[in-house]
Amino acid sequence: MRTIQHSTCSVIPRHMLQHIAVHGDDDARETVSSTLHHSALIARERAVNFLKPAARTKSGGNKRSVYDAQNLRHLPGAFVMNETRGESKDVEVNEAFAGSGAMAGFLKNVFFRDSIDGKGMALISTVHYGNRFDNAMWNGKQMIYGDGDGKVFTRFTGDIAVIGHEHAHGITQHDAGLLYSGQSGALNEHISDAMGIMLKQYYLSLKADQSDWLIGKGIFAPGIAGEALRSMRAPGTAYDDPILGQDPQPSHMKDYVRSADDSGGVHINSGIPNHAFFLLATDIGGYTWSVAGRIWYEVVQHRLSPESGFQDFANATVAVAGEIYGEGGQVQSAVRNAWSAVGLAVPPSMAKAA
Repeated sequence: MRTIQHSTCSVIPRHMLQHIAVHGDDDARETVSSTLHHSALIARERAVNFLKPAARTKSGGNKRSVYDAQNLRHLPGAFVMNETRGESKDVEVNEAFAGSGAMAGFLKNVFFRDSIDGKGMALISTVHYGNRFDNAMWNGKQMIYGDGDGKVFTRFTGDIAVIGHEHAHGITQHDAGLLYSGQSGALNEHISDAMGIMLKQYYLSLKADQSDWLIGKGIFAPGIAGEALRSMRAPGTAYDDPILGQDPQPSHMKDYVRSADDSGGVHINSGIPNHAFFLLATDIGGYTWSVAGRIWYEVVQHRLSPESGFQDFANATVAVAGEIYGEGGQVQSAVRNAWSAVGLAVPPSMAKAA
């Protein structure tokens, strides 16, 4: 049986919330303290939900539903919208519903996948969770979106990359089962960012060189010095603000952060594979999901174990690139070069053995 950790699959990293708790005002500290506490409760629930069978729908059934927690913490909350009841004046309801539909369509049309578990799992979203809850999360069976506190964060449904990020935690849960700690946890976060940015590019019909490569763009409140939560193009540059601190993400293994915080730096060190993915996609050109995404998806589906680390992932992507596009070919060389650029060399023998 897999070991399931009580860790939080969330878009806002713990280290960011902790920095706000130290450097924000009394109101911010109170909000963050509540967010951290209830995020931990959701994490424990995720461990239980992981072992339960997912709710599934028949072909053509109601695969999307949105609920309103009404600023309480009872899940899923009051029913608002599904495939047959599709009108709401609530922007967060509409964004969550549209985002789930976009993700389902992306998975079906690009990867021929039926929902996030590959077996028709119902896509359930809850908005307005808690009072000024500063996070968006995956709890093992559904998406949860807070409203933000209005001072540091605004609504979390405002960026479709965040919606894709949370859905993708479900994909990783059902396919790779990566442990949420250290390098395997950072890969878990990276896969969610890669899926999130591909969904955003797909939704906006953007090629790799047209994308901003930002996760969480627009979720900071006015006055916060930052453009997004993370930059895949330039990890470490997404924000620099007295309340948030400075973006700590590295883009190279020489700057890998060893820390007991954030489950071993899962949101921090994900910048390294994030940057490799950006380098590969922009080197190849065209739509990211056509080549880079196809390779990554195959690896997530079939080539990882729960404890896989960065080198395991790099080896597997180079091997898969050779299998799909030709051993020693241009694509395989591009994958190898992308990993080398972030400090992960993949010898030919290792790629063949992956």
